Amino acid sequence: MNIKKCKIAILGLGYVGLPLFFEFSKKFQVLGFDTNKNKILSLKKRYKNKINITYNQNLLKDYNIFIVTVPTPIYANKTPDLTALKKATLLISKVLKRGDVVIYESTVYPGLTEEVCVPLLKKRNKLKFNRDFFVGYSPERISPGEKDDFTKIRKVISGSNSSTVDFIYKLYKKIIKAGIFKASSIKVAEASKIVENVQRDINISFMNEISIIFSKLNINTQEVLAAAKTKWNFINFFPGLVGGHCISVDPYYLAYKAKQKNYDPKVILSGRKINNSMGFYVGKIIMKKIQKKLKKKNINVGVYGLTFKENTNDIRDSKVFDIIKILNKKKIKIYAFDPNLKKEDISKIIKIRLNQKFTKLDVLVLAVPHDEFLKFNYSKLKKILNKNGLIFDIRGILKDKKIKENFDYWSL
Repeated sequence: MNIKKCKIAILGLGYVGLPLFFEFSKKFQVLGFDTNKNKILSLKKRYKNKINITYNQNLLKDYNIFIVTVPTPIYANKTPDLTALKKATLLISKVLKRGDVVIYESTVYPGLTEEVCVPLLKKRNKLKFNRDFFVGYSPERISPGEKDDFTKIRKVISGSNSSTVDFIYKLYKKIIKAGIFKASSIKVAEASKIVENVQRDINISFMNEISIIFSKLNINTQEVLAAAKTKWNFINFFPGLVGGHCISVDPYYLAYKAKQKNYDPKVILSGRKINNSMGFYVGKIIMKKIQKKLKKKNINVGVYGLTFKENTNDIRDSKVFDIIKILNKKKIKIYAFDPNLKKEDISKIIKIRLNQKFTKLDVLVLAVPHDEFLKFNYSKLKKILNKNGLIFDIRGILKDKKIKENFDYWSL
């Protein structure tokens, strides 16, 4: 494949596909494709019809490089939901031509690209894999809420043969500034993405577990970590709520594949169990303290932050809603504020009063450390919280010792 003749179609215009679309558009002719008609119309309106995006699958036939960035979530039973990935692959199989290259960026378990996607790519044509068309895998490394753009993050690539690897290397080199790592196989590249997120999940689960233990021992976890970090090789993780579409999902992909090979993973799933339960754990702690400390009938609770992590507007699998479920009793009124959300963003998930100006609260829950909250003047808490008010600082946002001394304060 001649790099100069590349015409790229990106399937899936989410938090991965859209930035990729804009970067590649600076160097190549690019089509952005998504089956969500409303999303396409909204993007066209947002960019005043100046971007080449569509929901018309017939336009895909004019392109020779296909990059798949669709979501790969899980079902309720924690098994991989490959619906979007399979649909995108079958769409490509209809228009696949000799010399075409298909690159997957969606997170998958090791082996999935060659075991599931390649057979689907051959399904609606007579093309031969690795002779007529070629496949690569390059895991996305975009982290929602991070300030650095993905071009400054080193890119892992792989291909179905050496010439495909070389081509994909040249392709991504056009936009990636941080350098490119050539994985020895597609399976290795797939596994590397899984390991990145599983490692983080396990480390956070350990911090969550020691936080639970230290809470029972009446030891402040944040102070313990501050002391432990003085050692040069201490790994700096901290307790918190783990949600979203990567860290809380990817471990199940690896566990699924392990079970197919008759191995029941222990550490991976035990870490998931801890992290999955943390929202309910925090909610129960808050409820117990309310019942013990606040001798009144009607309780007002304010929640700062609803997203799954800081500085995003993504509420997928946010464990803050697990806290709210525990507190959502008849005599407890819950108010919430998130600078990155609008009322319509959460109205379909849970009924809650979205309000920026809190007054006369009995409980303040600092759930997500958005930058805006880190800069908030907490010396004004006396105007927000009633006398004997409770503060639950899940991620240790508050650093002012006077605040901790003047209020009933708790953190993970």
